[in-house]
Amino acid sequence: MSDNLSPSGRVQRTIFTEDMKKDYTILVPDMLPMHFKLIIKIYEKYGYHMELLENDSQNVINQGLQNTHNDACYPALLVIGQFMDALDSGKYDVNKTALIMSQTGGGCRASNYIHLIRKAIGAKYPQVPVISLNFSGLEKNPAFPMTPAIALRLIYAVLYGDMLMLLYNQCKPYELNAGMTDELVARWQHRLVKLMDSNDYLLPKPIYKAMLNDFAAIPRSKEKKPVVGIVGEIYVKYSPLANNHLNEFLLSEGCESNVPGLLDFVLYCASDSVNDAKLYDKKDKSSLLYKIGYDVLYKYQKQQIKVIKDHGVFKPPHDFEHLRKCADKYINQGVKMGEGWLITAEMAALAETGAKNIICTQPFGCLPNHIVAKGMSRVIKQAYPDANIVAIDYDPGATRVNQENRIKLMLANAVIE
Repeated sequence: MSDNLSPSGRVQRTIFTEDMKKDYTILVPDMLPMHFKLIIKIYEKYGYHMELLENDSQNVINQGLQNTHNDACYPALLVIGQFMDALDSGKYDVNKTALIMSQTGGGCRASNYIHLIRKAIGAKYPQVPVISLNFSGLEKNPAFPMTPAIALRLIYAVLYGDMLMLLYNQCKPYELNAGMTDELVARWQHRLVKLMDSNDYLLPKPIYKAMLNDFAAIPRSKEKKPVVGIVGEIYVKYSPLANNHLNEFLLSEGCESNVPGLLDFVLYCASDSVNDAKLYDKKDKSSLLYKIGYDVLYKYQKQQIKVIKDHGVFKPPHDFEHLRKCADKYINQGVKMGEGWLITAEMAALAETGAKNIICTQPFGCLPNHIVAKGMSRVIKQAYPDANIVAIDYDPGATRVNQENRIKLMLANAVIE
């Protein structure tokens, strides 16, 4: 089933239908492997077969350049390139394959990628449906609904994924037995999938404690290493494909990565809707629902932070309300294009809490990111003179060697707390 995506009728949009569910493979772009592997398993419970793409050859970039306008941002180019490379590979039956992309309702990437993907894919594979995954009702598809049960599981996947990522980053650089942290992450991913099959996942405190105890039992060095915070545009910050495996590179350089969790971005999106209602005096049912959603999610975050603090071995993530206070010192929370004020807040919070070595990942074509990140780093440095901040540009023409050399120069002056 298809309808016209453009008035000219040249680009066709194929709709994902209920009868496709049983034998279609849905390809998922790579961004947060720990989180997305949990999310894929959640959807398997509801009868969907998904696969996380991990293709990251030069052909991914080439395909993106060939199938996207050269003014499109680097993350859009990579997602489209990864999809096209996968469909061209011969690994998938293009008549039994669908693609999925998240939409958050923001002013740029978060809303417009899906239309760029449909245009690029539709030119060669018009039979391939592109599904929108969103909480905001941007698109509704009866064959791929966002039910309360699915939404609840996705929220917990974010919480547990953030916990896994935090524990991995604080254990991996110090492990005495190589590979032990990775093995434990894999075991916990398997265990969390089983918990998601029942209602046990709804009781996170004992699960958090068990995770903390297991990772605390990993034999670790007491050596002090530079802690490097990673901030920036959400896709480039998290995706190994986009940031040239930045986390792995920092490990090879003897550093510990401090990567803010995905829940911060979810809370940021919810809080922006609440802020808009105040700034434009447009309070309605939607803003009330976002306020309720924000309060619930923030309660979940505070619970997680408290469990980590009470355990006493690992450093908890930043409290989101504290991030908002950090932002207020430098930038208005009405600045919300892209990752908006959140990037400035994350840099300030990292500098304030000792992670003064900060890499700001800058994707080509993302003007808001450059303003709120590179543009705001000066005032952060004024407030914290020993803050060691470097902006690294990621784009089709940037070489990995140049990026890594710039990071090495930053690490030569790394602050060790």
